[in-house]
Amino acid sequence: MGQKIVIALGGNAILKHKEKGTAEEQFANMHDACIHLAELVKEHYRIILTHGNGPQVGDILLQNELSRDTLPPMPLDVCGAESQGMIGYMLQQSLDNVLKESGIRVPVVTVLTQTRVDRNDPAFSNPSKPIGPYYTAMEASRLRKDRDWKIINDSGRGFRRMVPSPRPVSIVEGKIIKNAFESGAIVITGGGGGIPVIEDEQGFLRGVEAVIDKDHSATLLATLVGADILLILTDVEKVALNFGKSDQQDLDHLTVQEARQYLREGQFPPGSMGPKIEASIEFVEAGGEKAVITSLDLKIEALRGQAGTTISRR
Repeated sequence: MGQKIVIALGGNAILKHKEKGTAEEQFANMHDACIHLAELVKEHYRIILTHGNGPQVGDILLQNELSRDTLPPMPLDVCGAESQGMIGYMLQQSLDNVLKESGIRVPVVTVLTQTRVDRNDPAFSNPSKPIGPYYTAMEASRLRKDRDWKIINDSGRGFRRMVPSPRPVSIVEGKIIKNAFESGAIVITGGGGGIPVIEDEQGFLRGVEAVIDKDHSATLLATLVGADILLILTDVEKVALNFGKSDQQDLDHLTVQEARQYLREGQFPPGSMGPKIEASIEFVEAGGEKAVITSLDLKIEALRGQAGTTISRR
């Protein structure tokens, strides 16, 4: 049996910058991504897949706004579920087809996933995650009044809604996911970090208006299935210090201690590399062998230590 890998695939690998977001474009992107994922299966890695959904859920929210006078807008947890189903379907079909083309017969299944968060998480009192379309000042004023949304001016580009980003606590469908993975299936799960739900005093679940970071959920997933490796695929080859500056320094390896220190120094911003580093630290400290951060093209080389950034205990 090969090593078990949880792969966190960025949402921008599915819908690229400046694309319109047609089904044809997204299917084409997923086919390309699945060719890379199939290479890992050929190398006898056992993979379980999670993915981002930022661009897709943003489009769904925009559809809500454009049709609000005709159709009732859906709450954010329902929009997340819509994106999970859409992306899961596209990934599942694309990966199944690519594997068949290679003569590999491995079942691929998507699990619509709820992720439980703590209803007392302080993030609910401090919405910090910008989502959805940009609004004019007049639209922002109306939405604050009509829907009680927190809306801020996002870097001078327009006004955007801010929502809480609580930490994931557990995966509701965890046992089902683990059983399917242990049976030999490739499982696509936890898309967009999972549909955020809270548990009330009676133990009943209900969705909440929030966004869960997919990398933190990937750590939960990796611990759940006893993964050896957490592979975070993003749009850069390596983690870097002083990113984008003249003295940028790419990193081949980080110990957990070094990663924590650089986080404290502010090297890895909360909106980009920060959650990936935090998730990597959590995974390794929970018993994982290593976390690897790299681009889709270099995943096999990175797993061999020939590319990307590896984070380990030592």
